[in-house]
Amino acid sequence: MLVVNAGSTSLKLSVVDAGEASTKVESLQAVPSGVGAVGHRVVHGGSRFREPVVVDDDVKRALHELEPLAPLHNRVALDGIAEARRRLPDVPHVAVFDTAFHATIPEEAATYALPRRWRDSFGVRRYGFHGLSVAWAASQIRVPRLVVCHLGGGCSVSAVRDGRSVDTTMGFSPLEGVPMATRSGSVDPGALLYLMREHGLSVEELDRALEKESGLAALGGLDTPLGFGVYTYRVAQAVAAMAAALAGLDVIVFSGGVGENRADVREAVVTRVRFLGDFRVEVVAAREDVIIARGVRTLLSATR
Repeated sequence: MLVVNAGSTSLKLSVVDAGEASTKVESLQAVPSGVGAVGHRVVHGGSRFREPVVVDDDVKRALHELEPLAPLHNRVALDGIAEARRRLPDVPHVAVFDTAFHATIPEEAATYALPRRWRDSFGVRRYGFHGLSVAWAASQIRVPRLVVCHLGGGCSVSAVRDGRSVDTTMGFSPLEGVPMATRSGSVDPGALLYLMREHGLSVEELDRALEKESGLAALGGLDTPLGFGVYTYRVAQAVAAMAAALAGLDVIVFSGGVGENRADVREAVVTRVRFLGDFRVEVVAAREDVIIARGVRTLLSATR
């Protein structure tokens, strides 16, 4: 099975066999023969898509409608789906959603304190992201109270109780939460209103700045004192908040490019939250491709 994982900062292609071993593929032109299905990572499934789904014209239209909710992500996923369907037109293509794992978040964690019309009519709620990575970590570290720090180009911290998501830092969009490579993370909405009202910034300027010119890019990077300090402080804050959602903590997992490769980041975060008591720290390499492949196989075997 071919897995197409289109992220905000990378495009990863791999072939996953029945034993869940994966082989990297350099391009769609280099896909080996014999591929029987294609699984696509799609970041935002909205409230409609909570399970893997075979991509047809109706699904494509629905995914286009969701594009404004995650413009950095769903656009590249849709481009990947279109190109893969052109290259491999005779096999099923299945969309697997990053938001799906967080569908179990309880109402009190998923609801914004905003007007009911916005919530009911416009679907403004907390969805959560990086669900595929969190699901993999939870499958590898089976404890009652797990906090997963997925720290890569995008960053999130999630609370998993007995294998089910109960809270996460990303919300309506992948902008909420801790600072990321180029995304701001959570910002006081009043500051954004001030910039628009008093300094004339347009919606487009705000969008570009928050998505592409903020986060570590705005702080000089992770190797500067300010960037390192803000980043690790906010991640540690998020870990403590997730521990509150779990009423304790058994294990912190770090994954993603930063989480897996920066021991100094892990140490700084863990040092700040040692007051939470006795817990283990684990590093789990993200295997979103395996979770995608499992979802595709489950769906296709049920429809045969």
